Amino acid sequence: MISQRWLIAAGAMCSAGLLWSVVLIAGLLAGVRLVPTAVAVAVAAVLTLPAVIAGVLGNRWYYRTTRPRVRWSLTSWVPPHVPHWASMLAGVFFFGFWLAVVVAFAGLDGRTDGPLPPADQARQQALEQQISLGVLGALAVGGVFMTGAILTHHAAPQPTETQSAGQALA
Repeated sequence: MISQRWLIAAGAMCSAGLLWSVVLIAGLLAGVRLVPTAVAVAVAAVLTLPAVIAGVLGNRWYYRTTRPRVRWSLTSWVPPHVPHWASMLAGVFFFGFWLAVVVAFAGLDGRTDGPLPPADQARQQALEQQISLGVLGALAVGGVFMTGAILTHHAAPQPTETQSAGQALA
């Protein structure tokens, strides 16, 4: 079982990773590369990935389901005690990171006929950094959401038979 202190620390780190990605992507969209790609991606990964792993493992231990409670309803994938506003906010942040990745992919130059001019090469590197930070930012949204769900689980109502571990879902 994952300790509550570790979940709090991982959730805080993941929140910092989310903000780190937001600030750097905003800088890239404004045309300013604040940090070299290797540093930006490494810091985002170190801050984000522990909480994502803890969130996935913790949610698997607490809820022990692999399917949603109701088919084709996105809210059914959310633990029952999490407020809908929190899941909607996570969805908005996730969509923002997804959009940043799509915009960066659209801006990439697919030329392979030779070396790029220095200005184009710098632009390509900024877009590659935006893609990496967008993916890590989206993971950070999931990590913050999952660790938050685990940390607030103690206040949740007891699950019904169809939601409890080991029982078939309706």
